[in-house]
Amino acid sequence: MLIAYDAKRAYHNHRGLGNYSRDLIRLMTIYAPQNTYLLFNPQQKNSIQLPFAEHIEQITPNHLWKLMPSLWRSYGCRHELNKFQPDIYHGLSGELPYFIERLKFRKIVTIHDAIFMRYPEHYSTTYRHLFLQKCLYACSAADTIVAISEQTKRDCITYFGADERKIRVIYQGCNNQFRTIIDQQERLKIKLKYDLPDHYILYVGAAEPNKNIEGIIRAMNIAKTELPLVVVCNLTKHINRLADLAFKLHVAVKFMPNTPFADFPAIYQQAECFAFMSFFEGFGIPVLEAVCSHIPILAASGSCLEETGGKAALYAQPDNIDDIADKLDIILTDQTIRQQLIEASFDQANKFSDPTIAQNLINLYQESMTYSTE
Repeated sequence: MLIAYDAKRAYHNHRGLGNYSRDLIRLMTIYAPQNTYLLFNPQQKNSIQLPFAEHIEQITPNHLWKLMPSLWRSYGCRHELNKFQPDIYHGLSGELPYFIERLKFRKIVTIHDAIFMRYPEHYSTTYRHLFLQKCLYACSAADTIVAISEQTKRDCITYFGADERKIRVIYQGCNNQFRTIIDQQERLKIKLKYDLPDHYILYVGAAEPNKNIEGIIRAMNIAKTELPLVVVCNLTKHINRLADLAFKLHVAVKFMPNTPFADFPAIYQQAECFAFMSFFEGFGIPVLEAVCSHIPILAASGSCLEETGGKAALYAQPDNIDDIADKLDIILTDQTIRQQLIEASFDQANKFSDPTIAQNLINLYQESMTYSTE
């Protein structure tokens, strides 16, 4: 098969959608090496160097389209798609090129979440309108919609009018580096590099309002713990507001913006627990990274995180500070529960193993091609 991917996020996004895209491409090159993969990259400048090269060809804009990478991704790349005639085109981040339905190959799109619809106050009107139109079109034009969780499947139907018969739930995985036990020497090296505390609560993810880092800080103010919070995040203006809040509440917080991804496993594995109180998620890769790191987890209830964390996590209501504080006290002091969570993490991690996810993707593509020949 010749499979084409919208690889913008794989080349230009260091977390979230980028990790999903890179990991999916990695799995396919390993478990289905008989295929050829076309990676559509709208802009070569500042591209992330992908660690795989076999069975892959990068497709970039030609001529004047080089000056308009966003338009090439949404419109202009149809010329290259028509030229190569792949068997399948898979949009990995909620988008398909406009008018792609006129081309004869199979179209698949992955939808990650509808958070911008659930929490419109966190997004500009322009952003919401743009991404609503993209998701509406992608769900309509796609032959198959991949939802990364049952929650996202429901949201596709509710917010984007998706045909339930077209939706397949395929969970994502996380980078295998989180499944590797980091030795003590490397842990010490990372601890010294970032001046990490001896014991800490960890959050990893975006520093945005919907991630509810504020809720963790407020809960730590009333919980019994005196541990600091380590926040590994992107660099945003929201950090200043969180820092001011932590100072006012006398909660020790260490912000680590733009930390190299290669250092994450050692940071995870030295944490006393992982806290992720996002108001809503489509999947929650950081929770899976914590599962694979085999540390106790406190996650938010009410979206998809129960799917991701399973029995390897305790759950608290993200809008209930007292509940978060109570659960933090339990997870930090009850050794029986901590051990139960750690033991459960091994079975939970296996549900998202490379062979399982790769086989689900291979089945999806084979099923799609079966439909195309009927």
